[in-house]
Amino acid sequence: MAYFTASTDDARTNKEFAQSLSLDYPILSDPTLETAKAYGVLKPGGKTAQRWTFYIGKDGKILHVDTQVSAASHGEEIAKKLKELGVEAKK
Repeated sequence: MAYFTASTDDARTNKEFAQSLSLDYPILSDPTLETAKAYGVLKPGGKTAQRWTFYIGKDGKILHVDTQVSAASHGEEIAKKLKELGVEAKK
């Protein structure tokens, strides 16, 4: 399993942000907004993306989209959804 986040910020900004939080996953940069547009996540005004979580299968198909992300509880929600989707927990 792979996981990452995506942001409409530039690569330098994302790298600095990831380092400031000691993240163990990459932040992909989409400053041209092309990917955000393709996934339909641009907020009204078109400068930043919605905070949505996409669960994508090994075959590249989208299995589920969570459009109600709350930073306070999202870790638990992700673990629950991965279990529902049959993804084994790390040992």
